[in-house]
Amino acid sequence: MTFIAPHYNKAKKKAVFNFLKKDRYLVKTPWWLKKLYPGCVWDMPVKEKTLYLTFDDGPHPSITPFVLEQLGKYNAKATFFCIGENVSRYPENFKQMTDEGHAVGNHTFHHINGWKNTATEYIVDIRKADRFINSSLFRPPYGRIKRSQLNCLKQEENKMMVVMWNILAGDWDIKLDPAICFERVKKKISEGDIIVLHESEKAWDRMNYSLPRLLEYYTSKGYCFTKIDPFLTNN
Repeated sequence: MTFIAPHYNKAKKKAVFNFLKKDRYLVKTPWWLKKLYPGCVWDMPVKEKTLYLTFDDGPHPSITPFVLEQLGKYNAKATFFCIGENVSRYPENFKQMTDEGHAVGNHTFHHINGWKNTATEYIVDIRKADRFINSSLFRPPYGRIKRSQLNCLKQEENKMMVVMWNILAGDWDIKLDPAICFERVKKKISEGDIIVLHESEKAWDRMNYSLPRLLEYYTSKGYCFTKIDPFLTNN
């Protein structure tokens, strides 16, 4: 069985109605979607005023330093789900993440779509990324993963914690106004949420606007941002 994550379920380009042509996703993950992905981590145990920022697709030679600088201003820790190919290209930026006390996770080597690959192909690509990342945390690119792939990642020889999210900023959506991106996320966040932003040029305008404001707003409200600890999950 293949699970369909509506966050990334793009409608066909030739759809009759304009509504169906748009990239539709849910900012807050509904409970029923979490039930479709048993064994995945969608949020962390609720601690008073604790949030979990995560970043996908890095490292990037200019965007990663910006993200780390912003986090440093608020003594915030985050979790970076990195593409192995990018780590091999920018090892200094990857090292800076870990040197500054942030957590890192595997995001495959080539940013591959689980729906379009067999379980064997998927695991091979994850293991290739493992040579550069060395983490028990994993997030599937696009949120797309088959049951067979999930089962493989539960086996002792491949065991990894599959981390999804509870808040999806949609910062990759180039049609989304940066201010709207920030306001939509701010309205939905609650304690224990795992929040997804992206270290990519496509997401830059919205991430660049939203990240400093999220850090400033929630820090002023007494929240702290911390990294994901694989020993402190709901699973």
